[in-house]
Amino acid sequence: MYQALYRKYRPKNFSDVYGQDHVTSTLKNEICENKVSHAYIFTGSRGTGKTTCAKILAKAVNCEHSNNGEPCNECEVCRGLDSGAIYDVVEIDAASNNGVDNIRDLREEANYTPSRGKYRVYIIDEVHMLSQGAFNALLKTLEEPPAHVIFILATTEIHKIPATILSRCQRFDFKRIQPETMSVRLKQVAQAEGMTLDDDAAILIARIADGALRDGLSILDQCTSRSKQIDSKLVSEVAGLAGREILHKLTDCILKKNSSGAMELLSQLYSNSYDMERLCNEMINHMRNVLMVKTVKMSRELIICTDDEYSGFQKTAESFTLENIIYALDLFQTSYTKIKSGANSRIEMEMAFIMLCQPKLDESHKSILERLSQLELAVKRGINTAPAPKSQSVETQKTEVKEEAVAEETPEPEKSEAVSDTEKDIPPAPIQESVPITSTPPASSAPEQAPPQDAEFEQWAEFLEAIHKNDIALFGILNDSRAFVRGDFFLIDSPNPTVKDFIKIPTHMKAIKKSLFEVTGINYKLGIFNRKNENKEKRDLLEDLVSRAQGSVKINFE
Repeated sequence: MYQALYRKYRPKNFSDVYGQDHVTSTLKNEICENKVSHAYIFTGSRGTGKTTCAKILAKAVNCEHSNNGEPCNECEVCRGLDSGAIYDVVEIDAASNNGVDNIRDLREEANYTPSRGKYRVYIIDEVHMLSQGAFNALLKTLEEPPAHVIFILATTEIHKIPATILSRCQRFDFKRIQPETMSVRLKQVAQAEGMTLDDDAAILIARIADGALRDGLSILDQCTSRSKQIDSKLVSEVAGLAGREILHKLTDCILKKNSSGAMELLSQLYSNSYDMERLCNEMINHMRNVLMVKTVKMSRELIICTDDEYSGFQKTAESFTLENIIYALDLFQTSYTKIKSGANSRIEMEMAFIMLCQPKLDESHKSILERLSQLELAVKRGINTAPAPKSQSVETQKTEVKEEAVAEETPEPEKSEAVSDTEKDIPPAPIQESVPITSTPPASSAPEQAPPQDAEFEQWAEFLEAIHKNDIALFGILNDSRAFVRGDFFLIDSPNPTVKDFIKIPTHMKAIKKSLFEVTGINYKLGIFNRKNENKEKRDLLEDLVSRAQGSVKINFE
């Protein structure tokens, strides 16, 4: 029967345990000096060697020919403990044996002397799962145990252990195994199994395992079923990772504010069954590496990657501002938390990238800081920051701007405060399409007068409040718009193409005129302010400021 690699290569001596020298050296010294404690507690993340060290310790204290604190693995006791023929070492899973009755049975059993070895050793795994009553039942035994009993408690959540239990145990903290250390062990196992494991692939497996050697060996086991030649591409496919190129492409989409490109990449990944939760975690680690390069001088020592990857991080860090990086990290962390709590992973990732590509959609203070940093970057790069002129020349107006009169009929001032029932029945005035306001006046002996200039309507907020009272539907249509005044024309500038048809409807037309008169006391004619060759996206004050700083060119971090 095939045996998994993490079971086949489980260490049998302290010297075979990787990355926990601070633990194994102390335990060996205690055994050599015959200063073994009656209770130990091993804590640390999963797959770091807690249970393995507990089993080695149980053998070492009972070994008949212990050498320098290590079990010989040859004597009758060692072989009996390995095969299960000797019952002096008892493993208990606290997750399924967490009641008071289970601990009481353990206390009664502990009174019996060992059958073959020197000590009866009780290894209680996941001890934090014990109930409060079970902890209380265990407390007395830990305080005054029989001389032939040793307790070894193992847990991944040390904060759940009562202080009364902790104070009666020797505590050993198991660290996450460093990627460099883990990669060495992975290559040793691969060589023993007749596999070829590339250095990049070993480092990648170690990064995915996140300090847990057991997880690393499990990933290596999966790769073995695909091929004996293991490279980083194969590891990415087996683990369901987005490749390095995809991560850099997604980062480029954020830099270039290309939300459509990001959506296409996410769709491709989803179609290829890539896990969106893992992708989110990868983006967090990716942006963390960019942050290290951006803020730490000796960042190469803090990032586990190849030289080519590090060069890519350096280029990305040059294009990002610190606010960009922190905002992206915070957003991905929030998305990861929501995904963990049960939210749709694909939708959360799509929302995260859209908000990163369109920061104006996020009204949080971090988003505002990130957008202000873009303005600072534009200024630092020496882009023209002179304010745009308030008015345009006559020639520019003739080539770029065209207004269309919407209505010529203007209500009388005394009727504008309230629209009478009779007025409601008046048919709309004829629409005059493409009537240029800046037409050339007829020749006369009088001196030529300059055509009226456009002036932005400064009472737009008050006008919208009036519209909200008079026509709530129209308020929604005009919410993202603004207006200009030219002579007796009120010209609406809106990114919504339906505004023109909407205000032709008599009721909406009258609502606009009524609201204007309430705010200004002036009867305006209505028109549409059209700009040629201009992208009419939703306006935003910070976006306008950034555009002005760049000379009306969108920021493009390339």
